[in-house]
Amino acid sequence: MCGIVGYIGDRDTQTVLLDGLKKLEYRGYDSAGIAVYTSKGLQVAKSIGRLANLESKLDGAPLEGTAGIGHTRWATHGKPSDVNSHPHTDHTQKFSVVHNGIIENYLELKEELIEQGYVFVSETDTEVISHLVAREYKGDIVKAVQRAISFMRGAFALGVLTEYEPDRLVAVRQASPLIIGIGEGENFIGSDIPAILKYTRRVYILNDGEMALLTKDAVELMTIEGNFISREMISVEWDEVTAEKGGFDHFMLKEIHEQPKAYRDTMLGRIDEKTHKVVFPNLNMTPEYIRSIRQIHIVACGTAYHAGLVGGSVIEQLIRVPVSFEVASEYRYRNPIITPDTLVIVVSQSGETADTLAGLREAQANGAHVLAITNVVGSSIARDANDVIATLAGPEIAVASTKAYTSQIIAFNLLGLYMADIRGTMEASEIAHVIAAMQSLPEQVESLLAQSESIKAYAEHISKHEHLFFIGRGLDYAVAMEGSLKLKEISYIHSEAYAAGELKHGTLALIEEGIPVIALATQDALLEKTVSNIKEVKARGAEVMAITYEEHVADLMRSVDQVFAIPKTLPLLMPALSVVPLQLLAYYASLALGHDVDKPRNLAKSVTVE
Repeated sequence: MCGIVGYIGDRDTQTVLLDGLKKLEYRGYDSAGIAVYTSKGLQVAKSIGRLANLESKLDGAPLEGTAGIGHTRWATHGKPSDVNSHPHTDHTQKFSVVHNGIIENYLELKEELIEQGYVFVSETDTEVISHLVAREYKGDIVKAVQRAISFMRGAFALGVLTEYEPDRLVAVRQASPLIIGIGEGENFIGSDIPAILKYTRRVYILNDGEMALLTKDAVELMTIEGNFISREMISVEWDEVTAEKGGFDHFMLKEIHEQPKAYRDTMLGRIDEKTHKVVFPNLNMTPEYIRSIRQIHIVACGTAYHAGLVGGSVIEQLIRVPVSFEVASEYRYRNPIITPDTLVIVVSQSGETADTLAGLREAQANGAHVLAITNVVGSSIARDANDVIATLAGPEIAVASTKAYTSQIIAFNLLGLYMADIRGTMEASEIAHVIAAMQSLPEQVESLLAQSESIKAYAEHISKHEHLFFIGRGLDYAVAMEGSLKLKEISYIHSEAYAAGELKHGTLALIEEGIPVIALATQDALLEKTVSNIKEVKARGAEVMAITYEEHVADLMRSVDQVFAIPKTLPLLMPALSVVPLQLLAYYASLALGHDVDKPRNLAKSVTVE
């Protein structure tokens, strides 16, 4: 997740910017840069890799000035490189921009600007903004920014400087967080509170559709249309460690709560609002190739494998092509049947998972086209794959994956709809219906998060047990596997997930009086079957909590001890909702047992050895 910091005042600007960027390192990044207004005009320094690389570059040639902007980049458009790093300037080097988010229509804007004579040097969407601001500048940077953003669609937090007005700094928020820090004779911008906490605890939080004009002595808040607004200043009482976690006690809880934004970001730029279809403008897979696919292998490990179970099942349903699910550590050792009409989808949060990378290479060696679903654009898997869909969830700090998993599910759903449209296996009206339901998911997740106290109480109850079971059918079984893994990972409670229809084939022997069983019951076509399986475990003394959608709560209460209700959506989208209470369950159970939630024993975030 990119980080922004900006400063205007009498301090050494370079020092302030680098301090702020260091406080944003926890967010993850692949490059960093700063732009400072100096005695020689607007100057930029940027570097791929860690912030230390940028500092080394600046050691011999510091940028001395009184206004500047800085950025740590998490690549979304263009591979990590010096030239793709922020800040970006226009071709005259008079305007500089840092940007978090995605400009959905950047390609059409870029083509228009090139026709008008503007010269581009990077692969990013952000460079479009600097050229737009330059084009629209008529002597007032605020108005130029307002006109520029009127052409833009997407999500953006911006910091903008121009050499023509060195005493002014412009900040804009549209669907990407940005705050304003208030000092004495100095003011700041930041994408997160830690960036400025060393210098001030007084902040304004911009809302969507708002912007700010900063000078060293004043801040003016306004809408992007130019209407001035007043806002109560907030005094931040967090310490710096708490601030990095956004006020949450742990990164895992923060990342669970970031899922609505992660869903939106993963969909952003991939849904054409005019045609109500999915678009992937950067995929190399041609329509002819997509129509030629005869089988799909999904290769992944751990949580990513569970996302593949959900996503592959959805794709199989939508395009009617057989899908097999492969644990990456086993894939290349079983001599899989791979042909040129096999699409291999590899899934990895980090893009560095050793077994998954080995599976990718095995597939390519046998002539398959490999598509990667990953959260890290510049990773080994992203570089080596034939195609990449970036999930855009932003960095995950906690070892136990949450928002990366659900963003992978969203990416799979988008891919399934995209291929179904090309292969003609769904009507346009059906695709539009699913897309509309997907666009409602972020708000539905927010409603689930508002009910976290009821999950917390149940988690404290199950934390007293040594064993626990999850059951489900169809997509519910795939989600049950992820719920069980989450609980094991961070609470160390022994838990197992079973296909509910398999209970009679051995598992019932483990059900005894009082043992907790969590039953997922969100699939309409399998609901009656699932209720029958619930009754089987109840008859043997199990204590059952069911997760179902609201209209079935009353019916299920006759068969279970407790019900957690989730909002209704299409059955194929249910996993994006039903997993959220399971994530919270694992988090609160671990908390009740006093474990280190973010760093569970014996585990690492990225498994880079076989």
